[in-house]
Amino acid sequence: MTEADFNFLRMLLHQRSGLSLSAEKRYLAESRLGILCRRRGIEGLVPLMQLLRVGGNAALESAVVEAMTTNETLFFRDHTPFDLFRDVILPEKLAANAATRSLRIWCAAVSTGQEAYSLAMILDDMAGRLAGWKVEIIGTDISSEVLEKARQGAYSQFEIQRGLPIQMLLKHFHQDGDKWQVSERLRAMVTLKQHNLLDPNGHLGQFDVIFCRNVLIYFDVPTKARVLAALAPRLAHDGAFVLGAAETVIGITTTIVPDKEHRSLYRDGRSGKAQTAVPVRPYNPPRAAAIGSLRS
Repeated sequence: MTEADFNFLRMLLHQRSGLSLSAEKRYLAESRLGILCRRRGIEGLVPLMQLLRVGGNAALESAVVEAMTTNETLFFRDHTPFDLFRDVILPEKLAANAATRSLRIWCAAVSTGQEAYSLAMILDDMAGRLAGWKVEIIGTDISSEVLEKARQGAYSQFEIQRGLPIQMLLKHFHQDGDKWQVSERLRAMVTLKQHNLLDPNGHLGQFDVIFCRNVLIYFDVPTKARVLAALAPRLAHDGAFVLGAAETVIGITTTIVPDKEHRSLYRDGRSGKAQTAVPVRPYNPPRAAAIGSLRS
């Protein structure tokens, strides 16, 4: 790939998805797009770039964006956000929403679904306290390919062993050949939609909780500001906004501000109201190393 082609690719990715591809990632682009070429019967990177430069092929442009999007995820990733959800956010929302008995959660970069299903497991374990409540988990992603995998809810042994406690495996999954299938009950709790975080999002409505973890790290500062400006109006004034451990809003926006007590937890900065902290009970799910012994 020539330098001119790579620079064109970087511009295209930024315009279509906000992805900021650094100069040293040319090898990664060549590798991933080489696979795309083989899948689509394109004879190489040169013809691919020629097709992209001509324009007018939205499907090809989307395929290139999907190929270059990182979809690394796992069940209960990093643990802390799920501690916060179970022990801080849910008690707040159960009290605040007692009258409406409704709870809306947005996973705004759901990838192959592990984050949304992890939240669904926590909610299912609290089914007694949520009896009579309307609970919605909306998962969105720019990639149609990963969303299809999320909808299927079927995961390999390797994917299952990455973070999923054995007790939750036994309760919420069943083995189907060489895959582990999420229960129909959990899949019914999660609605999956394709959405680009750079696009208008008003149709999604307002949410009590927004998880937007480990996606801002791929954007430059202006794009981070643009995404956060779009997400802020979707957050209820007493809602909770969760970012990845390596992400922050400091110096980018004041519409979403850090919670004074809890790392990775953010609040609506527009209301100016102080937040009341709830003590966190550490959540340490058992190691999943023994899951392999369950194979038939």
